[in-house]
Amino acid sequence: MKLATKIIIGLVAGAIVGIILNVTSPSLFETLNTYLFNPLGQIFLNLINMLVVPIVFFSITLGVAGLGDPKKLGRIGVKTILFFLSTTAIAIILGLTAATVIQPGKAGEFNTADASYEAKEAPSVSETLLNIFPKNPIEAMANGDMLQIIAFSVFVGIGLAMLGEKTASVKKVLEQGNELMMYLVGLVMKFAPYGTFGLIATAIGSQGFDAIKAMGLYFIVVLLVLVVHAFLTYGGSIMLFAKKSPIWFFKGFAPAMTVGFSTSSSNATLPISMETAQKNLGVPKQISSFVQPLGATINMDGTAIMQGVATIFIAQVYSQNLTLTEMLIVVLTAVLASIGTAGVPGVGLIMLALVLNSVSLPVEGIALILGIDRLLDMARTAVNITGDAACAVIISESEKKNGNYQVEEPAAKSV
Repeated sequence: MKLATKIIIGLVAGAIVGIILNVTSPSLFETLNTYLFNPLGQIFLNLINMLVVPIVFFSITLGVAGLGDPKKLGRIGVKTILFFLSTTAIAIILGLTAATVIQPGKAGEFNTADASYEAKEAPSVSETLLNIFPKNPIEAMANGDMLQIIAFSVFVGIGLAMLGEKTASVKKVLEQGNELMMYLVGLVMKFAPYGTFGLIATAIGSQGFDAIKAMGLYFIVVLLVLVVHAFLTYGGSIMLFAKKSPIWFFKGFAPAMTVGFSTSSSNATLPISMETAQKNLGVPKQISSFVQPLGATINMDGTAIMQGVATIFIAQVYSQNLTLTEMLIVVLTAVLASIGTAGVPGVGLIMLALVLNSVSLPVEGIALILGIDRLLDMARTAVNITGDAACAVIISESEKKNGNYQVEEPAAKSV
């Protein structure tokens, strides 16, 4: 049986067990969650997180060194950021449109009197840009500060490319380190079906139907827009710009999507998503190593969709109508916030607080959606990493047309 099939079985089994225990025996769920589900999930997460920082450092450094020409790095960087910003704008417009049409905030009575939420202060865009450059790269690695790790890795990669044969031995060591990390990813992935089972059982068993019933229509609208965005925006981009079959793309990237769904973390899924893009989608390592780690930090389409739906939902609950101008402000604020809050813990809710403030909606309304945010976060992560992979495929095809790469890739149906 293929690993992807085992992971899907673990995911489905975890969901079924979580639902059954939540409905029939919450006390038994608490016991099993303490001694079985949660340990399985956390061990898997810890094993993946253990590999994230060294993989990002090795892969980006080698990727930049492999690109060689700084102009090529700049060209790929501009294409990557433009793709991420464009799809983020599309995502939030889809969210705003769907919520305006379906009106989840008018589907029932919501207790706003007890709603309480204290928003964390977000850094400014300039502060985030300044924080990209680490004072101490070792400290950045210890803290898992991805933007700083990426910046340091880019500088080291440029140095290796410029020095050439003088640093050949250093590059060889980094290549061996990268091979070692990828081997360890393969070992960790053998535990993935059990880790996925534990993570999903914990998430669904602890949330259950109560939260979903109270926020059912909001839940459905967010999921609907996530699916539409994945297939319409990403699938359409793959077909239009990469001239590949969307079915080929989603089938090839499915194993990483299932892991992303279960972990709810783009960074934690990064080793698997990079390996999947390289092996199943034929993305050159140099491009995958640069685009996907950057996307895991700044590409937040799934979060943007949640923000669009949540903004309209909260406006409807508090009986406030947003004008077209205010909706455009929401789009602009969300896109800029995706850069300004990159790499900040709890970024999704910080961004939502910024968006609500921009159109004078009560930040306390965030408390209404917290009950099911953990479940939606799983779907958002799967969409986010899919966008990273789509960008990597599109850029690799663009670069191949320019004669920059000649790689043997998996069979893909052209469209």
